Amino acid sequence: MTDTSQIKEHMDVVSSDKKTVGKVDHLEGSDKIKLTKQSSPDGVHHHFIPVGWIDHVDQHVHLTKSDAEVTAHWQHEGIK
Repeated sequence: MTDTSQIKEHMDVVSSDKKTVGKVDHLEGSDKIKLTKQSSPDGVHHHFIPVGWIDHVDQHVHLTKSDAEVTAHWQHEGIK
């Protein structure tokens, strides 16, 4: 299990294929990361990714999923 206390606001979230998929807004409960609106493809809505997708955290949040997997399966604001 990842130590979520290491996750800070505005950290880049990086897919397994080394693409930045967003920036951390904050942790949503204990099981999701809420990404900033500004880092979403439309610039309007927040997206959420499960903490279970995290591989590790250093200066970035690194995921076990590819960019395509993340954007296909993240949750959209309002559909939590």
